[in-house]
Amino acid sequence: MAVSSYFDIRTLEQTPLSERDLPANTYAALQRCATAHAHAPALSFMLDAKHFQRTHDWNYAELFADITKAANAFHELGIGPNDVVAFLLPNLPETHFTIWGGEAAGIVMAINPLLEAAQIAELLRAAKAKLVVTLAPTPGSDLWPKLASQLANLPSVRDIVWVSMRPYVSTLPGLALGWMALREKARQRGLRIHDLRALMRQQPGDQLKSGRQIRPDDPSSYFCTGGTTGLPKIAVRTHRSEVFNAWAMAANMQPRQASQVIFCGLPLFHVNGQLVTGLMPWMHGDKVVIGTPQGYRGAGVVANFWAMVEHFRINFFSGVPTVYSSLLQQPTEGFDISSLQYALCGAAPMPVELFREFEQRVGVRILEGYGLTEGACVSSVNPPDGERKIGSIGLRLAYQDMRAVILDDNGGYLRDAASDEVGVIAIHGPNVFAGYLETLHNKGVWIDINGQRWLNTGDLGRQDTQGYFWLTGRKKELIIRGGHNIDPKQIEEALQAHPAVALVAAVGCPDAHAGEVPVAYVQLTAGQKIERGELMDFASRHISERAAVPKRIEILEALPVTAVGKIFKPALQQREIARVVQQEAAELGLKDLAVDVVQDARRGLVAQISADRCRDELTQALGRYSFQIDWVS
Repeated sequence: MAVSSYFDIRTLEQTPLSERDLPANTYAALQRCATAHAHAPALSFMLDAKHFQRTHDWNYAELFADITKAANAFHELGIGPNDVVAFLLPNLPETHFTIWGGEAAGIVMAINPLLEAAQIAELLRAAKAKLVVTLAPTPGSDLWPKLASQLANLPSVRDIVWVSMRPYVSTLPGLALGWMALREKARQRGLRIHDLRALMRQQPGDQLKSGRQIRPDDPSSYFCTGGTTGLPKIAVRTHRSEVFNAWAMAANMQPRQASQVIFCGLPLFHVNGQLVTGLMPWMHGDKVVIGTPQGYRGAGVVANFWAMVEHFRINFFSGVPTVYSSLLQQPTEGFDISSLQYALCGAAPMPVELFREFEQRVGVRILEGYGLTEGACVSSVNPPDGERKIGSIGLRLAYQDMRAVILDDNGGYLRDAASDEVGVIAIHGPNVFAGYLETLHNKGVWIDINGQRWLNTGDLGRQDTQGYFWLTGRKKELIIRGGHNIDPKQIEEALQAHPAVALVAAVGCPDAHAGEVPVAYVQLTAGQKIERGELMDFASRHISERAAVPKRIEILEALPVTAVGKIFKPALQQREIARVVQQEAAELGLKDLAVDVVQDARRGLVAQISADRCRDELTQALGRYSFQIDWVS
């Protein structure tokens, strides 16, 4: 049935979920679809966006066979239901073989390839990974060197499985890759190194050799959600949560035509890439197009995107605001993009002006949604067949409850928030994760509501009278740069180590392209003097995650604090918003613009601006940012 309102969500729920006959696990879900659509196209992969017509293709029978072969290969290497297969890979077909084959054999852990070597090792140690799948030695890639440099400190890792690019390149480059692999294996004589394709060729593709019966509540995957210093924060997810979420996303986005073509440009180490452009389409007979190993970051992907839409007849894609901003710079004239039905935006707030301009110029509906790793992927989304409220994160998924709740000072449940009253967003349903691997991280995660365990998302928001949810702030204080979560603690702890620094607070500065970029505020130790440039150099050397290095460091005489002496970050966020407004005004020739940033109970931080001229131009310029503005006389 078509979903256009909250009433339709409730109508869907009149049929008990137990009668929906959902598969018990991700492997069974893929098997069911492969049986029903054996010869239908399932996957196309392009190595080069400039030659996107050259693809490597799988139908459903072939895709499921390769996933099964990968599962059997991992089983032969000793992976059991409680063992961890970690992967450090770009977007490749083999990445999907590893994800879903790994979940059939054991537990899969995604590692962000952009992390530094020491961070990668820390996560592998925390998860006690037994096997790591990574890219074989490849020119231009640092994945193998980063991993190899840490293996001496990873006692739990027994086997390394290489993914070679040889199947996707011509003869001479392929020979060169083979020579590089042989040379590196000779150097690493003490390691058990295997080739994934070679292992798969030795395995059957029609059944699991382990004979494993995978239960819905068995762990399926580990995802790193923060905590890059100290104990890594690793979320434990189940087969039930992933299968349900993939099914429920599609149910909420009805009507949808059969055999859709879905473009994958977000990284496969992220939940969106895996579920929205992986499991969800492969539970519904759709075709996925993987747009180069680097996804949207790949050379020529954005420049050729509309041509690819025309060529593959793409119906749907998912992206973060920075992707939409980049696509707006590419003209659509001359391309037939009529196949595009809608696009999903999540991971970071969508600036209102960007939303409107994209829909107006491109003619494609954007569905803003909300989700988090702990909720599998998506928890709410605007309905394609109903009202899409700009700035709203939409209607909750069917069978997953979602509320704004009021908590006491200890984090206990007091009551549900009234309509349009701001509270903490809490979710409850089959998609909610099992908890964090390190028990210390589970403190404050769960809320008891009438005997049920609800997830405290850490986000602030409200629900309007029509059932739509609106975010108004983040308690978690994460800085979201281009959809990538940055824990401010890693910035603060690095700068705190400088002898001249007394206090540090890192916040997100609004950015028209990335959504937010990290900025650090510093209070110096009494009697100390230091230049900002020296602190920037120190930060660059001591912050291991490149995306987390501050774009700017501000030195204040004293950081703002609360009555009990805690650093008051909202005051710094207000300062950053005011700074952005004044910068944009200065670009238009408006000097000394009067701006006051206030906390609105319903809308979050709002910039109140007083200007007699250039209002339309300034409104358009500020529409590229996610904060709200009000004009005052």
